[in-house]
Amino acid sequence: MEKRVAVMGIIVEDPDSVERLNALLHEFGEYIIGRMGIPYRARSINIVSIAIDAPQNVISALSGKIGNLPGISVKTAYSNVTDHE
Repeated sequence: MEKRVAVMGIIVEDPDSVERLNALLHEFGEYIIGRMGIPYRARSINIVSIAIDAPQNVISALSGKIGNLPGISVKTAYSNVTDHE
């Protein structure tokens, strides 16, 4: 199966959704290369970036589940780097 490298940009506006977001990231942890979270206190939001190396359908599934959380928005940028397993 072809794997791709992608970066997800996540904006968290509802702190009540953080626990569910972290649970999803833990669930998909085997694919996550790295994660960076920045609390932006001046605007009461959190900014999270995720680097991921996974099959296209896994990346889409994670992005969709994150996007369905209340008060959270996500955008994904895909690299042209692929790997066939």
